Amino acid sequence: MIGISKLYCGTVEPSDALRYGRMSSKLPSHLLQFSRDKRPVVVWNITRRCNLKCVHCYAHAEDIPFDNELSTEEGKRLIDDLSQFGVPVLLFSGGEPLVRKDLPELASYAVKKGMRAVISTNGTLITPQIARTLKDIGLSYVGISIDGMEEINDRFRGIKGAFKSALKGIENCKSAGIKVGLRFTINKLNATEIPPVFDLLEDMDIPRVCFYHLVYAGRGSKLVDEDLSHDESRKAVDLIIDRTKELHEKGKPKEVLTVDNHADGPYLYLRLLKENPERAQEVLELLKMNEGNNSGRGIGCISWDGEVYADQFWRHYSFGNIKDRPFSEIWTDTTEPLMKKLKEKKKYVKDRCATCRWLDICAGNFRVRAEAVTGDVWAPDPACYLTDEEIT
Repeated sequence: MIGISKLYCGTVEPSDALRYGRMSSKLPSHLLQFSRDKRPVVVWNITRRCNLKCVHCYAHAEDIPFDNELSTEEGKRLIDDLSQFGVPVLLFSGGEPLVRKDLPELASYAVKKGMRAVISTNGTLITPQIARTLKDIGLSYVGISIDGMEEINDRFRGIKGAFKSALKGIENCKSAGIKVGLRFTINKLNATEIPPVFDLLEDMDIPRVCFYHLVYAGRGSKLVDEDLSHDESRKAVDLIIDRTKELHEKGKPKEVLTVDNHADGPYLYLRLLKENPERAQEVLELLKMNEGNNSGRGIGCISWDGEVYADQFWRHYSFGNIKDRPFSEIWTDTTEPLMKKLKEKKKYVKDRCATCRWLDICAGNFRVRAEAVTGDVWAPDPACYLTDEEIT
């Protein structure tokens, strides 16, 4: 996760994270990525059921009941363990998390246990009443997924009317006083929708947006050929930076992040090195604190059935099930070979990654994407768009 607005527009300084001691339990949410201890942010896919049919769904979600989901009581025992382990944020996802009627109960329980509870949703089920309920239980943030304006979004979501329903969900969250943001997965089919998304941020006064690079997992594995080329990725990132700066200069600053491609960090630094060398050095310090990809270390995933994964895209390799032993034990068990290597992945990446000058601030980028294309977990990430000259 690269905070474009934090880094490029100077809304965060290295001293901001240092002032809190860089420990997850002390840092405010907007600084968590700069923590030293890297207590994992946990994504809990509480259900596989979803009311939409998204073409790039990593969970292969369907609108049918599944009988292997953790019960409410099992979920509360999980939350007890996560709280004691020091997990700072629990992200409820799916499928569509709001199809589970006990989501408010579980999220409320997490808040009472001292964690920040957030949800990732398609937004279509957020009525005014649900929005008020989410506000009342202390939900910190609602991330609503869209993939462009109405025509493009509804094509991706597989249901006509999904875009309009998502906008209503956004308005309902805003009316209830909940911080809400957008989630957008970039690919060849919707890259031209980035400017309209920024227009939407401004027009609806939405405070945050995350632009996700495509990961080849779940139904998204069929979209490998629809991923951006390296040149297209560079243009997309430049566009995101430019539009972020434009809003900042207009006095309408938004929190803008890119996710799932840590080449964005060095790329932004190299651009700043030409434009503002003094700020570039501060950005380099922050990127070192960020430490790049944190799958298996600073982020983890628990599936609807209790299986534990390195992140929400790595569902073909489970480290164990929380029904058998607590997440905290599974997560710290470095007798598990892959878990051990992910905790220190910079030792194992190969080829251009191993000799890259940015390894300490990228950590080898996205391992699951490398495996999807090459069959080798430790091969270079094919989505890294930095040139050989830029990495030496």
